[in-house]
Amino acid sequence: MITLRAPAKINWSLNVFDKRDDDYHDILSLMQCITLSDSLVFEHSDTLDVITEAPVPLSDNLVYKAMLLLKERWGGGAGARITLNKEIPMAAGLGGGSSDAASTLMGLNLLWNLGLTKHELAKIGEPLGSDVPFFFHGHASVIRGKGEVVSPVRLGISRAILLVKPHIGISTAWAYAELDRVSAGRVLTKKDNNIKLFCQALERGDFPLLASIQRNDLEPLVIRRYPVIAEIKEKLLERGALFSSMSGSGPTVYGVFGNENDALKAMEYMLPHWCRVVETII
Repeated sequence: MITLRAPAKINWSLNVFDKRDDDYHDILSLMQCITLSDSLVFEHSDTLDVITEAPVPLSDNLVYKAMLLLKERWGGGAGARITLNKEIPMAAGLGGGSSDAASTLMGLNLLWNLGLTKHELAKIGEPLGSDVPFFFHGHASVIRGKGEVVSPVRLGISRAILLVKPHIGISTAWAYAELDRVSAGRVLTKKDNNIKLFCQALERGDFPLLASIQRNDLEPLVIRRYPVIAEIKEKLLERGALFSSMSGSGPTVYGVFGNENDALKAMEYMLPHWCRVVETII
């Protein structure tokens, strides 16, 4: 029996560029893992089974898809039973499904003694989702391409984070389709943010500079549909957040606080939204 934790992530920034020939968009993003996680337990079995209370059809479950993909390529006659315990909200912009898929490939690699490297597993996982490769490369990385170009960076200071998710779910596919609809007829290409400057400012805790150069290109579109996102950001800043942004395609908004106690105090004012105080993983 093997047990793995599948961490969630936040996007410190997310710049979306032109659409590619494969219908994905080129992106530039700084992503970092946080201490919120799902857990997966792997056991030998004669069949392929996923046990979970997550309300997702098995055919759409990324854990099951990852299991089938790896078995088709490398698994031979092996089977497995995977028990997935969800803590990361679904359709939240926190990468839970992608992290589960990456952990599935890592866990089965161990269970089936395949001996594949993390680089090989990341390549196998690419078709499962654009965030999947990130979870094979350490705790913080700059992401380019459609998500497959991952450059690890060192962020040496852990930050206290308050996650706030309203009771809505947002499909990543919808967010990008909305971006295409709104931007029809015009080029999306924009000047790259200076990602090195961004990382340096984050390391120094220069949050005013971060706020001036940070961008999540999906955030304005999501706010237009769901104004509660802007309301949460405003309330987090009013309650002492040093910096706030929507993560990924949302709807989760995070606030950065000076310490855990400040984040816990702010959380009292964010209910009835789903809230969780976490830290970035370094």
